[in-house]
Amino acid sequence: MDGARWQRLSPALDALLELDAEARAAALAAHRREDPALADELEALLALEADRDDFLAEPIVSTLGGVLPGHHVGPYALERLLGEGGMGQVWLARRADGLYERRVALKLLRPGLADPGLRLRFTRERQILARLEHPHIARLLDAGISADQQPYLALDYIDGEPVTDWCRRHRPGVSERVRLFLQVCDAVSHAHTNLIVHRDLKPSNILVTTLDDIRLLDFGIAKLLDTAGHAPEQTRTGVRTFTLHYAAPEQIRGEPVTTLTDVYSLGVVLYELLAGRKPYQPSHPSDAQWEQAILDTDPPRPSLALQRAQDDGLDPVQRRRMARAIAGDLDTIVLRALAKLPAHRYPSVEALALDLRRWSEGKPILARPQHLGYRVAKYLRRHRWAVSSAAGVALTLVASMVAVTWQANQAIEESARAQAMQDFVVSLFEQAGTSVGGAPLDVRQLLDAGVQRGDAELAYQPAARAELYGVIARLRLGLGDYEPALALLERQSLILRALDNPPASLRLQSASDHGRTLRLLGRQHDAIDWMQPLQPLALQREQVLPRLAAELYTQLGRARRDVGELEAAGLLFKRALVLRRDGPVPDEAGTVESMADLASLHSAAGRIPQALAGTDAALQRLHARLDARHPLAIELLRTRCALLRVEGRTRIAEQSCRDALALALELHGARHPMTLDARRQLAALHVDQGRFAEADAEFRDALGWTVARLGPRHPDVARIHNSMGIVAWERGDETAALTELARTVDIWRQTSPSSMLADGLFNYAMVLHATGRDAEARPLLEEALALRRTRYGPRHGLIGDTLRMLGEVEHALAPGSGTAHLQQAAQLTRDAYGPDHPNALRAALSRDRIGADGGDAQALVALDRLARIPPDDGELRKIAWLARAHAAAARCDGAGATRARAELTALAAQLREALPEGGAIRREVDAAQQRCGALLAQR
Repeated sequence: MDGARWQRLSPALDALLELDAEARAAALAAHRREDPALADELEALLALEADRDDFLAEPIVSTLGGVLPGHHVGPYALERLLGEGGMGQVWLARRADGLYERRVALKLLRPGLADPGLRLRFTRERQILARLEHPHIARLLDAGISADQQPYLALDYIDGEPVTDWCRRHRPGVSERVRLFLQVCDAVSHAHTNLIVHRDLKPSNILVTTLDDIRLLDFGIAKLLDTAGHAPEQTRTGVRTFTLHYAAPEQIRGEPVTTLTDVYSLGVVLYELLAGRKPYQPSHPSDAQWEQAILDTDPPRPSLALQRAQDDGLDPVQRRRMARAIAGDLDTIVLRALAKLPAHRYPSVEALALDLRRWSEGKPILARPQHLGYRVAKYLRRHRWAVSSAAGVALTLVASMVAVTWQANQAIEESARAQAMQDFVVSLFEQAGTSVGGAPLDVRQLLDAGVQRGDAELAYQPAARAELYGVIARLRLGLGDYEPALALLERQSLILRALDNPPASLRLQSASDHGRTLRLLGRQHDAIDWMQPLQPLALQREQVLPRLAAELYTQLGRARRDVGELEAAGLLFKRALVLRRDGPVPDEAGTVESMADLASLHSAAGRIPQALAGTDAALQRLHARLDARHPLAIELLRTRCALLRVEGRTRIAEQSCRDALALALELHGARHPMTLDARRQLAALHVDQGRFAEADAEFRDALGWTVARLGPRHPDVARIHNSMGIVAWERGDETAALTELARTVDIWRQTSPSSMLADGLFNYAMVLHATGRDAEARPLLEEALALRRTRYGPRHGLIGDTLRMLGEVEHALAPGSGTAHLQQAAQLTRDAYGPDHPNALRAALSRDRIGADGGDAQALVALDRLARIPPDDGELRKIAWLARAHAAAARCDGAGATRARAELTALAAQLREALPEGGAIRREVDAAQQRCGALLAQR
């Protein structure tokens, strides 16, 4: 199978493997409608996955024989052995192929770990691990399998000692130990932001350098070696990919590993740094005893353990002084990190670090000692009741959400029904145990069980049953399960139609939920048809049910915005804002949401500065009235990133994108739609920055999950195809680029408003123009121009952008014919965006390039001015590069040809360093250099 085909198969297969049988069959059927051959290959791979239980059933770890100093592994020459463990050996080595000189720590994995999937995992993980640029992380530099099948990993070589050894030798105080540990937290937090969990944090992976700074080793290696589908945290080689003494309970139980696993391991390390010993001291230190201690034993407070320690190198006076400093808040912080259940730990490494910094500054910490809930959970765990931790978390979450739902029902006459419904839901989860086969229930099974019980026990209470369907549908929406949510809402609507006088609150909530779900599925017109008939009821009940009325206005407004009815959407958003902000009990979260909706109208109308100002205002109110880590902050930060990117301010945009992604990961996990959206936006920035491989991997991964969730014809799927097309064009794969962009236009033509279709047509035409197919590009641009004029009016900046591309195409078809459009584009973009905006400068560049090629001396001077733009931002830097190249190219057939060629040669060398992955700009400069060389050769 070729690499390109696997690039399509891999993310789709990953997504399918996460689905249950029914959802997998539906997703596979969707693939079959779009690409039957791909579906056949996926089906075959799924069959192999199902049959692989006996694959490598016996341990296959072998020893590393014949490895001696001077031996070559890949491009590295071994110098001396640094250490050896269960996974293999670590050598000091040097790069020996002449590419560059560098000493590395080379980890040689035992050959038995090189299962057939390891090569693929190395390739995929290297792209992810390349992000780990942090002062406290020893980078993974290279990974591969040598010609003699020896797996290896090359890391930065760090001259240091384990942090526990350093503390024994230097005997620092508590504050200094916490200072070092905070460096560890910063490094781990950076990795979590980049979607990497360490999984094997321990003192031997945390070195203190000669400068008394921390460096973390082996980041991502446990992730590399983990093999999905094998025994929990253990490969079929029989070798664990974690260190037992520092492992979290969920690793031992074989449950999913998350960022909270690293929080636990950090707690163990901090305990050892403070107390001089590990949290657990089993009487017989066998693996079984260690596992039992980690699962069932509560560790003593670090301050108490320190007083009992004998071999920590401290004198009695220093030991007592340190114990007093640790007692209280530091004890609480450490024990919070060491909670048995992930939900009871700090929610993130950042939260752990925040409390440590508060302790360092003498401020009250946020953690509190564990109370009754923790002790009850521990009792259940010890008695091995068959309720999974995931289900336990779900019960708490769902019960809380249900309670909030009923608090929102403000009609007094309906409170009895609300209380009855709440009682039913609470009883449902109190009685939840296991499935018929005895397996623990996961969240979705629990929700399905709720529907089944509701059908049986609420058969004669249709209003309550309809309410239950709505509650569970909203939870399904929160999980990203749009189709199951819609199915429940359709059942709810049948009940409401049959009722003689359904409650107004239930009708409004149902209409809002139904419309929201249809819109998320890309069915905006259906959403409007569903909600519009309820608008008079919302208006009538505004004073009694202000929040429900505001929610209907919000969802209806979003649907109208999506189909281009911006004025109608604005009226709805403004009314929702008034109800939420000025009601008897202000709805702060709703107010922020409405402010963001109003800002989105500016964006939809192409008024980017106003949209950015509105988004910033919503963020400021959220920080002032709610919490910076509120879920609404994710979308606000992602939107801010997108708007800054449109303005060409990519450096500032990246920080907003990374903040959005970090918060999405903390609150929702890696596969939630909000997280995928944040990753997709960050990947778009990576394209602007020339990081094409990284962006391509993100987009392909997002495509698999989005198709599995929404189907292949959803507008959000087209967004990803559009991005993948741009990446393919930048990487020089014109065929793939045109295929992806044609698919984008096809989907958006059927499903999306004119603004999105115009964007797709513009991008498709841009690549056609770049490949010399200008006759095909022109009608697409003319259609895009008509759509944008209708949507935005004749003087909008997007009209100028379209005229610029149309002028370039016309000039390519008939030199000189595009001049009028190029002049108009330069003026329009200057007026609309401002003279220093990247879009205005691009239009000026196109006009002046064509003028200079035709011998216009003033145009050549203008190109020279553009070439001197200060390179303070990525987009402006690209414009300066192109201006410099075109100015030199225009001089290649004159007296300064030799100097012009030298200028192009120097620029090409600069771009090879600045854009190591290539890109359209590099190709354009290289082509100009070749043309100039050919002209000189003809003389």
